[in-house]
Amino acid sequence: MTLGKLLWVDDEIEMLRPHILFLNKKNYDVVTATNGADAVDLCRAEDFDLILLDENMPGLSGLETLSLIKDVRPGVPVVMVTKSEEEDIMDQAIGSKIADYLIKPVNPNQILLTLKKNIHRQEIVTEATVSGYRQEFARLGMQISEPLTATEWMELYKRLVYWELELSETDDSAMRDMLRMQKEEANHMFARFVKANYAGWLAHPDTRPLISPDVFRRKVFPLLDAGRKVFVLVLDNFRLDQWRLLSRELNEDFAIDEELYYSILPTATQYARNALFSGLMPEQIRKMYPHLWVDEEEDEGKNLNEESLIAEQLKRFRRKENFTYNKVNDSLAADRLLGQANRLGTAPLNVLVVNFIDILSHARTESKAVRELANDEAAYRSITLSWFRHSPVSDLFRLLSTTDQDIILTTDHGSIRVDTPSKIIGERNLNTNLRYKLGRNMSYNAKEVYEVRRPADIRAHPLDGLHLRHRLTLLRLPEQLQPLRAILQRHVPARRHIARRNDRPAHHATPAQTMNKTVLPSTRTGALTTPYGQGARPH
Repeated sequence: MTLGKLLWVDDEIEMLRPHILFLNKKNYDVVTATNGADAVDLCRAEDFDLILLDENMPGLSGLETLSLIKDVRPGVPVVMVTKSEEEDIMDQAIGSKIADYLIKPVNPNQILLTLKKNIHRQEIVTEATVSGYRQEFARLGMQISEPLTATEWMELYKRLVYWELELSETDDSAMRDMLRMQKEEANHMFARFVKANYAGWLAHPDTRPLISPDVFRRKVFPLLDAGRKVFVLVLDNFRLDQWRLLSRELNEDFAIDEELYYSILPTATQYARNALFSGLMPEQIRKMYPHLWVDEEEDEGKNLNEESLIAEQLKRFRRKENFTYNKVNDSLAADRLLGQANRLGTAPLNVLVVNFIDILSHARTESKAVRELANDEAAYRSITLSWFRHSPVSDLFRLLSTTDQDIILTTDHGSIRVDTPSKIIGERNLNTNLRYKLGRNMSYNAKEVYEVRRPADIRAHPLDGLHLRHRLTLLRLPEQLQPLRAILQRHVPARRHIARRNDRPAHHATPAQTMNKTVLPSTRTGALTTPYGQGARPH
C-alpha cells in the first residue's frame, strides 16, 4: 500500500533517480516532470499528496510554476528544492506559502523527514500523544485517588487540561473517552476535597490558598507599590482550557506567567466577581456596604456596583491611586473603548470587564444554532479563539503590548457542560440561578450537592435562616482554573507576563436549596470546584 503520491519537478530529473528509487522502496509513488508546464498539466489531471519543485528551471521558473500550481491545487503542500540561498528568493517562496524547502544536494533522509512533516504529521502526532497519555494515565489515576493539597489539585488540573487539549487534536476517540472518565473521577474527588476544606479556608485566611477576595490585595497592590501601572482584564466565564488557546496568540507579544487560584462559592457572578472587586466575602459586603449589595429577591442587576466596590477596597487599604473602570458587552462598546485607549494609560490602575464569553456560554444553552456550533468542548474552544482573533479585544492586547503596564488577565468563574443534571424541587419563588439555590422547602438528593446548613459559616449569604448548599454540578477542572497574573513591559517581551484566573467552574446543572438551606448544584459524577486559575506559563 502506497504511503503517498508525489510529483517531483526538476529539469535534471535523471540525476535524481537514486532518490526516486529510495522513495519507491519506502512505498511512495513518485511521478516526475522536467519542466513547469508539464507539472501544471499533471496537477490538473492527477491528485498528489506533495510536490517537490526545483527552483531553477528553463522556461517557467520554480516560483512561476509554484504560482500556477497554487491556482490549480491550492491545498497541496509544495516543497521548494533549490541550489540558491538568496534571501529574496526564499522570501518570495515563503510568501507564496511553500510548505518547506530543501537545499541541493538533497539527502534522502532529509526528503523523508519533509514527507513525514507534511504528509504524515497528523498520524505521528496522534501516535505520540496517545502513547504519552497511556504512559501518564496510571500515574494520574493514582494521584486522583490520593489525598491532595490545594496546590496539588491545581497541578493535577493543569495536567488534565493539557491532555484534553492534546487529545482534542487527534482522531483517537477511545483515548478521549478515557480522559473524560478520568476527569469525572477527578471531579468527584475534588468535590470531596472542597467540601472538607472550604469552610476551614475562610476561617484561617493566613494559611488558605489564594481565593477571590485576596486577588487585589496579594497580586494587584504589590505591583502598584512597586510603581508599576496595572491593567486588570476580567473575562467573564473564562476557563483554563480557553486561556491556553488564547495564550498561544499572545506569546509573540508577551511573556506569560501563569498562576491559579480558587474562586469562592457560589461561583455565580454576583458572588465571585463582587468578592474579587471588593476584597470581601458576600456576607461582609452586605454588612459593610448595604447600599452596594443587591439581595436575591430584588430585580435589580447584581453586578452594577463593581466600580464602587473597587473604590471602596482601595479606600479600605488607604490607597490613593486613581483608577478607571469599563465594562464591555459587545463589539461596539469595545470599539468605543479602543477609541479612548490613551485615557487607559494615564491612571495607575485600569480595570476592564468583558462579557462576551459569558454571553456565548448562555447562548449555548438557549440557542439551537449556537448549540450546534459548539456541540462539544473542542468546538466551544474554537469559537472562543475565533472570537478573540477577530474581536477588538485582540486589538486591545496589541495596543497594550506597546505600553509599559503589567497586565493581569483573569476571570470570575468558568462554565461546564452538564450531562447528568440533578433535579431540585422548591417553592415558586426559588431562585433560578443554575449554580446554587437559595430558598425554602426544597427537595433534592443530598449526595449530589454541597450543603451548608449555616451560610454564615462560609460567609456566602447574610441571611441567618438559610442553609446554603452548593451543588458542584459536574465541575470540571478545566472550567475552574484561570490564569491570574500577567506582566507586560514595553519593548521587553521577555519580561512581559500575562496571567489569568480561572475561578471555579460554572455549574450548569440545577442547583438547589432547602428550607434554611442554600444549595449549590453538584453532579452524580462529582464536581471539581477546582482551584481557580491564574496565569499560565506557556513557555
